[in-house]
Amino acid sequence: METNTPLRLRSSISIRRTENRLWKEIVNHKYLYILIAPVIIYYLVFSYFPMYGIVLAFKEFDYSKGILGSPWNHFQNFSEVFGNPDFRVAFRNTILISLGRLIIEFPVPILLALLLNEISKNRITRVFQTIFTFPHFISWVVLSGIIVGIFNDQGLYNQILTVFGFEKTSVLTDGPGFTVVLFLSNIWKEAGWSCILYLAAIAGINPELYEAAEVDGASRFQQMKAITWPVLKSTAAVLLILAVGNIMNGGFDQIFNIYNPAVYEYADIMDTYVYRSAFTDATGFGFSTTVGLLKSVVNFALLFGANYLVKTVGKEEGL
Repeated sequence: METNTPLRLRSSISIRRTENRLWKEIVNHKYLYILIAPVIIYYLVFSYFPMYGIVLAFKEFDYSKGILGSPWNHFQNFSEVFGNPDFRVAFRNTILISLGRLIIEFPVPILLALLLNEISKNRITRVFQTIFTFPHFISWVVLSGIIVGIFNDQGLYNQILTVFGFEKTSVLTDGPGFTVVLFLSNIWKEAGWSCILYLAAIAGINPELYEAAEVDGASRFQQMKAITWPVLKSTAAVLLILAVGNIMNGGFDQIFNIYNPAVYEYADIMDTYVYRSAFTDATGFGFSTTVGLLKSVVNFALLFGANYLVKTVGKEEGL
């Protein structure tokens, strides 16, 4: 005891000194902390405090007893989720659609940024940036009405087919055709906005590098390969990690506003399935919470897995 007492005293003194330095640091930079306080409060209120509701996945919810007072159900919710064929369809569709977004949609903003960088006139570049960025600010509620108007039986798409002698097709009720519409509409809406980060990275490149490469006889493609892409690669790696970590979010806003029961087999993802199970099928909060918990666990594992692969295989910094 005698030998340990001085150690405890030294550790407590060290802790007090650390706390004092921390409080002095906060007081010295109080305006910065006030500036970020609304963001911290937002995430505490809407992201961290509601996390206690995860226990609903392990309970038989009783309105009269509340969340904490409801009895435990011995993983019955998990058994019902894994045994539900609709959940398996939604899980499969979420994976397939998200992988399609990674393969088809993820490279488009990179290519768009590279192409915009090749336009020499700044005024034309700004015009194209505005044109490509504007669709991001159109909500999916409005855009879904436009898409339905284009592809319905009397829409523009079928009218063009009729003019050229083809039969009308119902794209929005055909599974594969509906999937193509999902990818193309999301590229049109978000590619311009997503390429802003890549354009910002390109803007930080020293112009003298391009001038030196041009003097050495490098073509525009060689300059892009040797100067522009190495700068974009680290940015693309970070965004790829975030995209993989978000793979279980297949795009609720887009799909919910466009899809219909005819394409559930191809387009019903976990988020839309949770919505229907909670508010339409009345399966209970425990069931929908279980699905949401499983989705979050998979996203968490994929995020760290992608970060590990980028650091080890890609030799990038990662997150």
